[in-house]
Amino acid sequence: MIQNIFSVLLVLFKIILNNNFKMENRKIIAVLGATGAQGGGLIRAILQDNSGIYAVRAITRDANSGKAKELAELGVEVVEADAGNRESLKKAFEGAHGAFCVTFFWEHFSAEKEKDHALNLAVAAKEAGVKHVVWSTLEDTRNWIPLSDDRMPVLQGKYKVPHFDAKGESNKFFLNQGVPVTFLNTSFYWENFIYFGLGPQKGPDGRLGITFPMGDKKLPGIASGDIGKCAFGIFKGGEKFIGKTVGIAGDHVTGEQMAAGFAGILGKEVVYNDVSPDDYRSFGFPGADEMGNMFQFKRDFEEDYCNARDLTFSRSLNPELNSFETWLTNNKQKLSEVFSGKD
Repeated sequence: MIQNIFSVLLVLFKIILNNNFKMENRKIIAVLGATGAQGGGLIRAILQDNSGIYAVRAITRDANSGKAKELAELGVEVVEADAGNRESLKKAFEGAHGAFCVTFFWEHFSAEKEKDHALNLAVAAKEAGVKHVVWSTLEDTRNWIPLSDDRMPVLQGKYKVPHFDAKGESNKFFLNQGVPVTFLNTSFYWENFIYFGLGPQKGPDGRLGITFPMGDKKLPGIASGDIGKCAFGIFKGGEKFIGKTVGIAGDHVTGEQMAAGFAGILGKEVVYNDVSPDDYRSFGFPGADEMGNMFQFKRDFEEDYCNARDLTFSRSLNPELNSFETWLTNNKQKLSEVFSGKD
């Protein structure tokens, strides 16, 4: 009897020891912006992975926030760090195999602060010995539209599209530090239609419409959660992506196609209002000049911008990638709730 109990305890001890060994040897991916759209999507992708190879560390400025507590309840390691505090980032990255790095332009609207934060991320990742960084970035539009080009105004003294240019310029920080990095060029979030006022609005003629200065050009877009899933695909791909620049999108759609998609989901007419970039810049909401320049860049350099976000490649990183039509269908209830009274 005692021998049988001893045998059972020995087996249990070996199982626990083996599980602890597996836990300790999993590759930790530290995720900045853990409670945001991109970071949150990556955390969900890691938690849903059944390989047992990866563990996740959520990095947030406030571990006591509601979203951070929800992550902790799921068993996620939650640590506090701030992109403005290099030492806090270094501590948060220590022991991590990978790090997902993203900055938050729309909180402060400052390209210079964006670059300062990116430098902190690069230095901290280097000093912590991170083996693979995925840096969520964008093109430096000044490579297409120099400051001397008067087709669009210069903003913040030396930028055309500050939140693009600052991220693109910051790529050099990771290279200069010798960080093993993948540059991930993202796309327009379709969630902007729901949460940031870019969805169908009632116009002076009483009709619902979406308004962009895109002409008949295609706009690459993506479900925000798919960015995290694609980033996880890059981490799983490992060395073959280090030193590479990759771009992702779920679909390339015109304004007319987007309007038609909304009309089908909402069951009411939705038109596409094409305006000039100057008109868009004059709308007066915070960041209107920035966004006017951004859409103009995407319109004027449609071929380059779309080609840098290949849909087949994006799907190879994330086989569950949403098309615009799929995203609309999956969000039909939410879209109907938000826009049902706007007729």
